[in-house]
Amino acid sequence: MMTTHSLSFRCMELLQAYFGNPSVKLRNQIVELNTGLVRKVAHQVSRKCAEPYEDLEQIGYLGLIRAIERFNPHQGSAFSSFAIPYIRGEMLHYLRDKSSMMRIPRRWQELYAMGKKLRKELIEQLGRLPKDTEMAKALGVSVQEWSECELALQNRLPISLDAVVNQSMDSSVTVGETIADPRYQELRKLEEDRLQLQKAMSQLEEKTKVAIECVFLWDLPRKETAQHIGISPMTVTRHLHKGLEKLGTLLRPQAA
Repeated sequence: MMTTHSLSFRCMELLQAYFGNPSVKLRNQIVELNTGLVRKVAHQVSRKCAEPYEDLEQIGYLGLIRAIERFNPHQGSAFSSFAIPYIRGEMLHYLRDKSSMMRIPRRWQELYAMGKKLRKELIEQLGRLPKDTEMAKALGVSVQEWSECELALQNRLPISLDAVVNQSMDSSVTVGETIADPRYQELRKLEEDRLQLQKAMSQLEEKTKVAIECVFLWDLPRKETAQHIGISPMTVTRHLHKGLEKLGTLLRPQAA
């Protein structure tokens, strides 16, 4: 059984390997080692909203994957501190997007506004936060209706972009900082394409792979490429034709 220290060490090893040579297999291993982070945040968020814990957990894994893709192990920060804002941010996005489609009855909107004002009055009278039963009685509604009204409106209310979702000794992360870049989907698609190409390239013969890298990635003339590999320019051309044909075959299913 691995200790917390050994788990952290193993996770950092995988993160360093992923940073140098990303792959779906490595990413999945890192996800498995950090399921506890997602579950912890899902429990925290589920206690403050009506959304099922299981749904929040699934959404949280998207945030974890996003954190893995952006984490730089050479910057010296702990991965857990880096990942939690992404996990929580993904859940908050989900709640906000889902709640924006909910239609709240006008009666509940008015009831919630009355409840906010009444809560302040009861706090002054009681010297503590009022219970749901006390709120419902003062408003003249059932406890069930007040609870449903409060949960619906809490999920619907916009979240401040300045709200802190992660606080540490030397820094804090706000909701606004976890909002996805408008180009994020495009960048993620490019990253997925790069990983697919990298996977396909690894299946080529070594000289064919090097020939393609020299000509298309390093922009070397075929004569210099030939000297670099130790073959003739004509052989370089044959490797290029052979390699591009195989890449086309390997990548065609993904393109489709």
